[in-house]
Amino acid sequence: MNYCSTRDRQVGRTAAQAILQGLSAEGGLFVPEEFPALPPLDELSRLSYTERALHVLGPFLTDFPADQLRACVRDAYAPERFGGLDNPAPLAPLSGERWLLELWHGPTCAFKDMALQLLPRLMTAAAGIAGDGREIVILTATSGDTGKAALEGFRDVPGVRLLVFYPRDGVSPMQKRQMVTQEGGNLSVCAIDGNFDHAQSAVKSIFSDPALAARLEQAGMRFSSANSINWGRLAPQIVYYVSAYCDLLAQGRIRPGQAVNVCVPTGNFGNLLAAFYAKKMGLPIGRLICASNRNRVLTDFLRTGVYDRNRDFFTTLSPSMDILISSNLERLLWDLSGGEPVKDWYGQLAAEGRFQADDSVRARLAAEFYGGFCSDEDTCAAIRDTFREEGYLCDPHTAVALKVCRDYREETGDAAPVVIASTASPHKFVNSVLSALGQPLPADEYDGLRALEALSGQAAPAPLKALEGKPVRFDSAIPREGIRDQVLRALGL
Repeated sequence: MNYCSTRDRQVGRTAAQAILQGLSAEGGLFVPEEFPALPPLDELSRLSYTERALHVLGPFLTDFPADQLRACVRDAYAPERFGGLDNPAPLAPLSGERWLLELWHGPTCAFKDMALQLLPRLMTAAAGIAGDGREIVILTATSGDTGKAALEGFRDVPGVRLLVFYPRDGVSPMQKRQMVTQEGGNLSVCAIDGNFDHAQSAVKSIFSDPALAARLEQAGMRFSSANSINWGRLAPQIVYYVSAYCDLLAQGRIRPGQAVNVCVPTGNFGNLLAAFYAKKMGLPIGRLICASNRNRVLTDFLRTGVYDRNRDFFTTLSPSMDILISSNLERLLWDLSGGEPVKDWYGQLAAEGRFQADDSVRARLAAEFYGGFCSDEDTCAAIRDTFREEGYLCDPHTAVALKVCRDYREETGDAAPVVIASTASPHKFVNSVLSALGQPLPADEYDGLRALEALSGQAAPAPLKALEGKPVRFDSAIPREGIRDQVLRALGL
């Protein structure tokens, strides 16, 4: 299996090379040259999550020795890393043939763990397969969850240094505390005065700076990424959609071959793209439901074919979705368009802040996707109603998906079974959840954690409780224009 760039089909990389590099030199994203077919789902349904992961990932990672890949996957999804669960991504049933795919049982209590427990192991293996001995410097922009998951996954990994940038006022207090107290000797965390898009754009420009790349090479270093722009971060996300379908089969909840809709709260589009890729591989998925918050750039694109980031940016109750430049949409457009228009479209996006997809792409979008969005008020209502009616406590991102899923069903009459991605523990967003439930907000976030435990009868995840009293290690904040200089300082260059 080889990979090319979304902006230059002639760029060729192996899987190990693509994972090490992260982003192509001209700014494109690596995509596989073909998509393998899934093994028979009735066979996969009898396997464990780890075994399913090997069947899904193996054809994408053909230059990784089978024994090495097996060791990476087994270690990444060991029960002790996911709350003692043999299945790290269990399904929670709701009424109306809805299932919440709980992706937050890992060490940082968010769905990013499902990939970022595996990516450091893949990257270490890739360095042995295709590396040149240089130290790997991982630059990561985060809207809240990727940063902590990357910090935890790459903590003290030999030969790797990790630099994380996050919007100072764009993450929840618990997300911030997770990052600024992170242990590890190879890490750096810095806040910026700006939003996630500012951080992501700066990081991507650093990746494509040839002078800076040459400077790093002289110092024995190379850049890579832990965001979902890295194929090694995105590919593991395909697995949990396949596994969810297999679980429904094994439990007798659906018939073999029965189509299931998938609804995903998304900002950077990687989590929904992974479901699209699973469908390309043969998973019986019907409609792909894209759930946005007030920053509804994806919803508008799916409805009109016009991608326009020239709009107001809103800070919402679902901060991990507060994004106006959705990187992984580029991979989808490569697939739907045949690849050739993508470079021009993204040139227009960089120069003018907008582009318009052609009619053929718009038709395919309409056939595959539904886009909806949710206000903060409706987010709170979804948290409250789901708790009262189902006895299930959800976070503000999952709540967006629940609301948009309901809108889709009411608008279309499509009552097909649906898997809804539940992307974070509600205890990571204590103030938002307590407020949605009409409860007073304690001054201290850990008093709030205890109040939420008492109200819901559900214990907060141990990794969040363990943060109380931990010393702050990283308290620096910089203007968004200073990210490049901060990288150079952190690397001693």
